[in-house]
Amino acid sequence: MNTDLGTVSTLLVYGAMACYMIAMIAFAIDVSALGTGAAKDRRRRAAGIGMSLTWLAVVVLAAGTLLRGLAAGRVPWANMYEFTLMFTFFLTAIFLGIQRRRDIRYIGVGVTLLSLLALGLATAVLYVDADGVQPALDSYWLVIHVSVATFATGLFGVSALLSVLQLIKGRGRDGGSGASAGGVAATTGTQRGSDRPDAFTERPGAVSVSAAAAPSAVVDSAPAGAAPAGSRTGVLSRIVDALPAAADLERIAYRLNAVGFVAWTFTLVAGAIWAEHAWGRPWGWDPKETWTFVIWVIYAAYLHARVTTGWAANKFAYFALVGFMALLANFYIVNIFFNGRHSYSGL
Repeated sequence: MNTDLGTVSTLLVYGAMACYMIAMIAFAIDVSALGTGAAKDRRRRAAGIGMSLTWLAVVVLAAGTLLRGLAAGRVPWANMYEFTLMFTFFLTAIFLGIQRRRDIRYIGVGVTLLSLLALGLATAVLYVDADGVQPALDSYWLVIHVSVATFATGLFGVSALLSVLQLIKGRGRDGGSGASAGGVAATTGTQRGSDRPDAFTERPGAVSVSAAAAPSAVVDSAPAGAAPAGSRTGVLSRIVDALPAAADLERIAYRLNAVGFVAWTFTLVAGAIWAEHAWGRPWGWDPKETWTFVIWVIYAAYLHARVTTGWAANKFAYFALVGFMALLANFYIVNIFFNGRHSYSGL
């Protein structure tokens, strides 16, 4: 019976992957329509299809994860394969949750692509049969520690996608000159040289070059010899112009990173408590423990710099991306190639 449940679980995961793939194509069609000159306030049927399929994917994935837990007789996040299922679920659920409050369908391509790649790698490389865990690890701390870790990873993943778009938007506005994303040139009447993220908001009397106005501004001020509207450069420019302001993207990413940092801090503390119960010591500089702490330091430094320095916004985006890359290295490199107490979570 457990074998049957495990097989059905795997089939459901493949079904979720199919939904993610079609949703990704639909989101890509929606975004590409902006590059062909479609109005941003058009009826976005492709985006609607993408959202519907993303909802279906997360429901099917949740069912597959639940059956995986029933087949193993425990919570379904005790190894890398199951951790990936939970991370993907949270990544998508966070995207869908934010979408209910504000339109962020522009990151749908990234969310579905990342989910598809994660699940593809999980099923092709990380898959293990549903089974129990080591007796020392059979604890309620498994439920607490790993579930919060997957939630934090989902938050950091969505934030990383927003940071990538922030960098693209910033380069699109300033022609790749490296100025602050959504920077000083976005408004007139803004204090000269002020490029802190909070300084990007419009002030009374300011003349804003908003994303909505950008296409017409480009046409009106286009110099002789500029790329024709139908060229590749023109298409990409219109897509970038349709994105929200870089400051708005940075602000959402910052909030997600702040919540993710709190969750990651709890993960670190809960892991130490669990290690005390399981191994008789709270900290042993195990490779996984050390790298988890390194990730915590990176995001702590990011948050500290975000509220205390006058850096350009693109530097915060790079900082956040470094943190997410370190998190992926912790999962895919440290888990697999470094021997330690946490080797049980690998293949």
